[in-house]
Amino acid sequence: MPTTVRSHAKINLGLGIGAPRQDGFHGLVTVYQTLELHDLLTVSARRAETTTIELTSNDRRVPTDGRNTAWKMVELALRTLDIPATVAIHIQKQLPIQGGLGAGSANAVAALVGLESELGIDSQAGTAWGATRLKLAEQVGSDVPLFLIGGAVLGLDRGQSVFPMPDLESTPCVVATPSVGVSTPQAFRDWDALCQRTGLTAEASDAKLNELSRAYASSFAGVEAWDGSSGVFPLDRNDGEKDLAGPQVSALVRTGIANDFEQVVFPQHPLLSEIKRALAAPGTPEAALHASLSGSGSALFGLYRGPGDARADAEAACQRLRAMGVQSLLTRTLPRQAYWQQMLLK
Repeated sequence: MPTTVRSHAKINLGLGIGAPRQDGFHGLVTVYQTLELHDLLTVSARRAETTTIELTSNDRRVPTDGRNTAWKMVELALRTLDIPATVAIHIQKQLPIQGGLGAGSANAVAALVGLESELGIDSQAGTAWGATRLKLAEQVGSDVPLFLIGGAVLGLDRGQSVFPMPDLESTPCVVATPSVGVSTPQAFRDWDALCQRTGLTAEASDAKLNELSRAYASSFAGVEAWDGSSGVFPLDRNDGEKDLAGPQVSALVRTGIANDFEQVVFPQHPLLSEIKRALAAPGTPEAALHASLSGSGSALFGLYRGPGDARADAEAACQRLRAMGVQSLLTRTLPRQAYWQQMLLK
């Protein structure tokens, strides 16, 4: 029987970018967070004399050859394991393509998980294969490894060096998916031009990213007391109410967590800035705990909290976006344990 796998989306709670490096890449510090939103991948595989891969999708925009990340991951895994196999992958797209939600990267990991299930490959933590698969993921793409961890993940270097962080309490999240195309290569070129104008040197860039990584890590480590019953840490808000979104999100917000891409993407696409304001709703009872661009966009998100009905606040954000003619998706952040519990449908 084929194996069906949920391929979950991610958002970047924050994203700090460094000046361009000599290797052509940029240093990054980011906090990834997986969401309940997902594509569905169905994988069937059997051992054979030679490897053949067939890939199909319900969306004609999805590459169905070696350009596809799921194809790349499966091909690389089989070659590394020295296992020839006949593999069929079907990608049921439900997530926006090139929206900053990591959909293609998540597809790669979902395809690997499906392949492992079909061929009986041991992927448990601590095994040699468990370490190898992270290296393979890095070869496929910089934000692929995060999907082998799930939950809240600190990403360093190009974003591919990943470290699991203490999980955030599952929180209502609205993802805005405007019909605006943002080119990631162009966003990086605009960032490089901004670095030149502002004089961000390699040394200053390294210092910035090191400070940011410490601030992000400290925001997760700094909360110690919790009520023990619900998993929600009691943290006082300015209005005297308890923060029901979990202390790490609040602590991250206090670090000034932000997405550097907004500095270059928003001037090119003013609608995205308007969408962020609609998500944030500052100064209202329905204000988001945090709103931001995800990756280089064009998707944006807002996280919502108590003390009232956080879901109602999120639904109100969807209504504001609908009035602007912007589509949105209502979901929740997905902690690590739930991420792995929900992944396999078989």
